[in-house]
Parts: sequence; structure tokens; C-alpha cells
Amino acid sequence: MGATGSAVSRVPGADEIQKETGFSSAHIYRLYDRFQVLDKDDNGVLSRRDLQSIGELAVNPLGDRIIDAFFPNGVETIDFRSFVRILAHFRPTEENRQREPNASEPLNSRNSKLKFAFQLYDQDKDGKISRAELLQVLRMMVGVEVTDEQLESIADRTIQEADLDGDGTISFEEFKKSLEKVNIEQKMSIRFLR
Repeated sequence: MGATGSAVSRVPGADEIQKETGFSSAHIYRLYDRFQVLDKDDNGVLSRRDLQSIGELAVNPLGDRIIDAFFPNGVETIDFRSFVRILAHFRPTEENRQREPNASEPLNSRNSKLKFAFQLYDQDKDGKISRAELLQVLRMMVGVEVTDEQLESIADRTIQEADLDGDGTISFEEFKKSLEKVNIEQKMSIRFLR
């Protein structure tokens, strides 16, 4: 364990965070350092403004929605544990990792990754992606590259293909089913701090 083991002891709740998220102690230590750099006010919490200073999020068309995911239900700031819990959704899955029988689903499981992605679309939090919500995301992602008519056609076709119960929206189960053949592990994983 060496230097990282003793350094991680200065991270509040490191052992619990490690168990909850699956990050190694070295990753938790590095994420804590990153958290402290982002914490411009040096008050132990991050605000939206702190996350907006991350260049990669500033240029990501879904950056604001990703930042919103860190602040559910009107929360204004997040502590280190909450920060790492969100990042854990993007941790690569471990193929052969055994799970305790009564343990909750890992934050980086395929299902958890899909729930995270679903919430980026479902802005009114009604459990369904409406045509308007889908169009909003499509507009953010393609900008002015595609006409409104083309975007509406894409949205209509997507809903038509994914909407199995015919209600004109996409539920989480329909979203999950429509992405069965997509490698979510590859698309929603970040190789943390190699």
C-alpha cells in the first residue's frame, strides 16, 4: 500500500467510499486531490460553478445535463462522497467480480449506467422520454448541422422503434431494451487515472 495507503487515510470516509464505489484507494486519493483542486472556495464542497470550470464539460453539448446529475433534487453543493458516487457510474465494469448476495447493484453496472444516461434525457423526471425531451438532446448534440425537419424525423423514428407500449414516449425499460446490443461498457466508461 505504501504512500498511497497512508495518504488515503486523510480522505474522510475513504474505506466506505471504496466499498460503495469500487474505486481503489489510489483512485480515491487521486479523485480527492482533483476534488480539492475544483473546490475553489476551499470549503469541502463543490458547486455547479466549480464543475463548470472543467474544460471537457464546458465543450460537451450535454455538459449542463451531466453537471445537473451531480445536483439532484435542487441540491446546491456536493461533498466528496457524492462526487465519487456519480463518477463511479463511469468506472469500467469488472467482468469476474463476485457480488455479495444482499449487496446493492454496483454503481458501474450496465443497469446503473443506463439509468444515468436515461436521466440525461428525462428532464421532467416523469420516468419517460417524451418527443420534446428527445428533440432537446438531439438539438444539443448536432447543433445546426441538421435541419429541424430532419431532427423531428429522427426523433419520430426513434420513438416509433423504441416505444413498445405505444404511448408515444420511451420508458426506462424501453430505453434499456433499445440499447441491448450497444456496448454501454465502452460508451460509458472512463479509464480513471491510469
